[in-house]
Amino acid sequence: MSLLGGIRPPIAVLAALLLCLAALTAFQIGRAGEDPVPEAVRTSQQYFAEDGAIALRASLDESITDLSSTAAMFNAGEPVSADTVLDKLGSVYQKWRGTAVIEIKSGRLEAQRGENLPLTAIDRTQLHEKDGLSPRMVRLEHGGTRLLTLAVLSWPGRPQQLLIASSSLKFPGVSLGDDRAIAVVDSSGQVLSSDGLPDPGRGASDKARANAERAGKDLASFAGTAAHKARQHPLTTKEPGSGGFPGVSGSLLGQAHGNGRPVAGYAALTGPVPGEATESTALGLTVVSLVDIPENRTAALGSFFGIAAAGALLLIGALAVALLIGTVQRPLLQLFLESRRLSRGDLTRPVTQPKYGEASRIGAVLERLRRQLLGEPAQTQGRSGTGRGRRGRIGVRALVAVCGVLLLVWSVPLVLLLNRAGDSVSVPKSIVHDQRDRTDTLADRVRRALNESHADLTSVASLLDDRTTPAAMTKALEQTRNQHARYTSVYVLGADGTIVAKSGSKPRHPRGKGPSAEPVALLGKGGSEPIVVEYADAPGLKGAAVVGELRIGYLNALLKRPGLGQIRVVDEKHRVIGANTGYLAFEALPSGGIDALVTKVNQKASGKDGGSDADGSRPRGRVIRSDGVSIAAAAPFGGGGVAGPLGWTVVSWQPAKGLAIPAYDVQNRTVLAGLLGLTAATACLGWLHIIVARPLRELAQRAEALADGDRRTVMYPRHHDEVGAVTRSLEVIRQQLHAQRKRDVGGSAGRSGSYRPAGRT
Repeated sequence: MSLLGGIRPPIAVLAALLLCLAALTAFQIGRAGEDPVPEAVRTSQQYFAEDGAIALRASLDESITDLSSTAAMFNAGEPVSADTVLDKLGSVYQKWRGTAVIEIKSGRLEAQRGENLPLTAIDRTQLHEKDGLSPRMVRLEHGGTRLLTLAVLSWPGRPQQLLIASSSLKFPGVSLGDDRAIAVVDSSGQVLSSDGLPDPGRGASDKARANAERAGKDLASFAGTAAHKARQHPLTTKEPGSGGFPGVSGSLLGQAHGNGRPVAGYAALTGPVPGEATESTALGLTVVSLVDIPENRTAALGSFFGIAAAGALLLIGALAVALLIGTVQRPLLQLFLESRRLSRGDLTRPVTQPKYGEASRIGAVLERLRRQLLGEPAQTQGRSGTGRGRRGRIGVRALVAVCGVLLLVWSVPLVLLLNRAGDSVSVPKSIVHDQRDRTDTLADRVRRALNESHADLTSVASLLDDRTTPAAMTKALEQTRNQHARYTSVYVLGADGTIVAKSGSKPRHPRGKGPSAEPVALLGKGGSEPIVVEYADAPGLKGAAVVGELRIGYLNALLKRPGLGQIRVVDEKHRVIGANTGYLAFEALPSGGIDALVTKVNQKASGKDGGSDADGSRPRGRVIRSDGVSIAAAAPFGGGGVAGPLGWTVVSWQPAKGLAIPAYDVQNRTVLAGLLGLTAATACLGWLHIIVARPLRELAQRAEALADGDRRTVMYPRHHDEVGAVTRSLEVIRQQLHAQRKRDVGGSAGRSGSYRPAGRT
């Protein structure tokens, strides 16, 4: 018999698959939701750490670029004093804790602003080396850490000077919520700076002090583990094709305490493009976030359902396999033995005939053929009917269909009916809070990006005056646009609306109109693309301004963060300006629930709902249960800068069914079990139909034709299995009957040849 053919392999494989599926159902569905912290919560903490790493890396790189570009602009102009450099630098950028200018050769301090800088940490003899001007971290005496950024001021005929800026490793605009801490860790696992850790202060209770001490220990423990993991290569820590954050990131689970458990997310500073490092990524920093999550002490569904479903599958599977063995396999094997006995000449015993289907019909044919081999004419037996009455009508296909229906009875309810999460599904509060805080962080990131862009334009505008030629203006504009890829066009706009100098594409500012009174304006309303334009007044040019038109793709790129779903930036009329996915410019928000959330947030921000100012500055997150369950959050632009008064809002939403929370985990595992059951039934029963049912039906028709007297049609086996063996035996019987017929015809001819009528000689 063929190894993969025949009646036995499909039934055996079906039984094995059903046993495995029953075990999988009992152990997996029953255990769904038993994790102390849902996977969606752990993944959310990882995303939060990634957001912090992206914000910190962007802030550090922006500071380094701003200092370098400012020094380059001063170097391109006339020599100025060190005090002038620091005064203009401080008037444009308010991001550094301290700045200073020293003479490189002598080390003399020329000017200083802000806090005292650790100048002794700079080796002036190594500045000419390849990485001599690279940023460096310096540990202060009081334990704090500062990042020193360096740039060279150089004019012909004057000694070179070193421009130094000091900044702390603080997170710009990362919304921590109420119970979250975040820290920056170096490559050795030492915490360089932290925010959000509980500070019990004086007069605090012993419990508050114990919680603060425990949080500090948890953060220190997670910091060491995260620093060790951050040294791995990103390709070894992520699934192929997973995308998302290009660097090393993950989540960590701490020891339980009381009713909670600490969960940490970590992410190493990495460049925006995989494989491309930046100045800040060379520092070897890692961001660690920490939050306490209440433990899930009750599973979403007890193990009873999994055991009951597995038991039902075993019962139904045993019934289906027993039906196949009793009504298909055994009759076919019986036919095989009987046909082989007849083909070998054993005609003494009547053929034992099966009771149902094609096997019954073939059994009746074998009995007729046995009598024909004994000499009974085929004409006296009558034409072949349909086996044994109604029993012969129940073929193998019907029996296979009955088994399929039995397995469908178990599989279909799992796929369509049982363990549906529904609109009343419980979403962990921590996920809603993370959606809110991450949306707020993203809103602050977009706001800061607009402020930084305007500051760059202001830096250029501060260097222009009546003596600056259009060629020099164009050179400064070209340098700004090359250093900052966010602009499609940068130009100097005169008070009368004329373009004095430009770099980049054609300006889209309305012709004949002077600079806008608003520092940030939105053009292109009603068109196919929003145009964000920023205006920086040039004090040295009366009524003129340096104008920068931002690429809308730059704004959209800021919104591309995993784990937040759909993200939109809307104006004060709730029209879409930017998004992380495809959208139509100035279209409305997709649902009334999201639009109402944006309205509510802006009402609180403006104090129109009677809320306090402290409450009004906070974003909002909620679960929307219309048209399915979704998690949404909205955060208006807050804080200072030119982008604050715009009235824009960042809103995000995502369906809850895409999150790995217990209710949907149970639903997905239940559907998976049902689909596996359908797959096993379809594969094995389809295999049985192709290998056994269809060939057996054809064999029954050909066998009946043989019994009715067809001796010319040769019977070829289709497969080398039980049906093929029966076919070969019938072919042998056909040849025997054909030989018997020849002998009968030959004997009749001999007797007629020896006959002599009377009177003939």
